[in-house]
Amino acid sequence: MSAHFEELGWQQTAMGEISLRRRFDPTARTDVYEVKLGDEYLMSSLFTVAERELARLGLARTPGADLDVVVGGLGLGYTAREALADTRIRTLTVVEYSAAVIDWHNRELLPATAGLATDKRITLVCADFFAAAAGTTGFDPESPGRTYDAILLDIDHSPQHVLHHPHAPFYTEDGLRALSAHLAPHGTFALWSDDAPDDQFLATLETVFTDVEAEQVAFDNPLTKGRSTNTIYLATRS
Repeated sequence: MSAHFEELGWQQTAMGEISLRRRFDPTARTDVYEVKLGDEYLMSSLFTVAERELARLGLARTPGADLDVVVGGLGLGYTAREALADTRIRTLTVVEYSAAVIDWHNRELLPATAGLATDKRITLVCADFFAAAAGTTGFDPESPGRTYDAILLDIDHSPQHVLHHPHAPFYTEDGLRALSAHLAPHGTFALWSDDAPDDQFLATLETVFTDVEAEQVAFDNPLTKGRSTNTIYLATRS
């Protein structure tokens, strides 16, 4: 196997085969860690600005101390790591569908986020975030009805471009209202999207939450030598 490419792990899931690979990118002149679902790219260590901004922006509008926070989707770990940089975090529950992804972090295959799984504040939960959000038990089966100060979500490409069709109902008024029941009063919901701000989804958010906004995050793209953008949706439970 070439030193310029290595498949570090993979697992078959209901959504397809998920895999982690490392490759040397000659344009960026660095090792790049990528997650793929089948032939579709999910995330890359080249593009982590918006994933980190998801945590920073979401927690910046979250009041209080001793925060209990949920992250939907572990991935390469950048959102969780940024959340843990907030000294107010008491507990961070990361809900990840794939046991393989959790295993990558337990084995510390990702140098940039090594040590994440051993932080005493974090709990890595192998579960379906969307099923948990829709249910009454919530994200902590041992404490049904537990609420959180913030929920930060980065799983689908966007509300209109989901990875798995059962996720789609989450982005409706009913789905978001079910999620809001797991937030404490004045708690924050923040969502990463690969698409430009969607007026229709913003209107749906406003039926459930207050102080709704979509903030575009720009970052350098070493592949195109230009600038790219992602969107962070922010909303507060009244």
